[in-house]
Amino acid sequence: MIKRVFDIIFSFFGLILLLPLLLIIALLIKLESKGPLFYLQTRVGRHSKDFKIFKFRTMFVGSDKKGLLTLGDRDPRITKTGYFLRKYKLDELPQLINVFIGNMSFVGPRPEVRKYVNYYSHEDLIVLNAKPGITDYASIMYRDEAELLNEASNPEQFYIENIMPKKIELNKKYINSQGLITDFKIIVKTIQIIIS
Repeated sequence: MIKRVFDIIFSFFGLILLLPLLLIIALLIKLESKGPLFYLQTRVGRHSKDFKIFKFRTMFVGSDKKGLLTLGDRDPRITKTGYFLRKYKLDELPQLINVFIGNMSFVGPRPEVRKYVNYYSHEDLIVLNAKPGITDYASIMYRDEAELLNEASNPEQFYIENIMPKKIELNKKYINSQGLITDFKIIVKTIQIIIS
């Protein structure tokens, strides 16, 4: 209950305070390429319920049909504005909307697409008991995930067999230690990484 109150208050004021920045980003996206402002992707949320996650569009329209994984910061599907937004995690800002309406929290396991959740073992499904978040241990540990995938000979296989299992273990770690203090530490660490 306390966490939900925190999410509502800070997402609301976050959206208001960041409105000028959000408008500038929206203008840059629209000036560079045709297509929608937001990229809405179906992700798996709490209790395995699907929801739409909000992101600023950072790729040319139709790029997701060429694969769900981003391969390096210089993936040719990414626009120039998109590269900047991804570098500083600004493409994630619209997820404050998800937090405000309640299908996400500031901190929690990053939501996956159904395709990859289907690879979870029965024990792994415990991570779906928590509300997904904008940031978590895995986001911090794998902040260079796109580069790791870019170096792999088979990116999707590498993700499924190497990265995803480790992310799941980090998500289980969060579930076993979640609380306001843990959330605060993760938020601070995330901000430090973005600034550095």
